[in-house]
Amino acid sequence: MAIVNVYLTFNGNAEEAFNFYKSVFGGEFAHIGKFKDMPADDNTPKMTAEESNRIMHVALPISKETVLMASDTTSAHGDVTFGNNFSVSINTDSAAEADKLFAGLSAGGNIIMSMEKTFWGAYFGMFTDKFGINWMINFDEVPQH
Repeated sequence: MAIVNVYLTFNGNAEEAFNFYKSVFGGEFAHIGKFKDMPADDNTPKMTAEESNRIMHVALPISKETVLMASDTTSAHGDVTFGNNFSVSINTDSAAEADKLFAGLSAGGNIIMSMEKTFWGAYFGMFTDKFGINWMINFDEVPQH
């Protein structure tokens, strides 16, 4: 069964926002990583020192089923504006389910990242559907703790 969560995008203040959310909801971050933590390759966009310290991914469990997640944007992706500052994030139970949902929901839309294995141990893809909604599909090939 797929689990749906909201994924927020910030203009460089994700860490500040998530420290605030953590103070309200309590708990601990399941993950917090910065762009400078990414392995470099030919597809890695050039970033300023300030951008490399921005949040690449943060996850704050809110309940057993719900995780609030976010990242900052970089100059390579452009500034966030209201309306494009969130994505619907779906975690699936299998790669096959991820492929099915990705193919169905992205039909007629704009694929940003095809489903592929990632350095963080997931099978992951992103797209904007034909109605302008941003989506992220994820299957954790390596169970997250």
